[in-house]
Amino acid sequence: MREEPIYDDYGMTQWYWLVRHKENFRLGENTEIGNFTVIGCEHGVEIGDNVKIGYGCAIMSEDTVSDKQGKVVIGKNAKIGANSVVMPGVMIGENAVVGANSFVNKNIPSNEVWAGSPARFIKSVEDL
Repeated sequence: MREEPIYDDYGMTQWYWLVRHKENFRLGENTEIGNFTVIGCEHGVEIGDNVKIGYGCAIMSEDTVSDKQGKVVIGKNAKIGANSVVMPGVMIGENAVVGANSFVNKNIPSNEVWAGSPARFIKSVEDL
């Protein structure tokens, strides 16, 4: 049984990651999220089981600059490197890997490694 996040009045958890609109947040089992990550769930964020998210990431279902919005889905066993940004409406597939400092503005298929700004395909997970 996993320990559930405890939110203060502002959405900060006991692990120092922030969830805005937590009523639209779905968190899988055995998932690790690094300190100082911000998760904006205005239009929904779903994080699958066994996901690892590095420190200082931003996962956003709404962008106030471009007015883009949409649910973000991160598939089970995915890994997202520190300081990465995931934009609204993006789906990251199962077992996908996102390199640190990446800007993810389109869907990433399952079993692929992507990195960069904007994030681009690097190789298949099987080639690691």
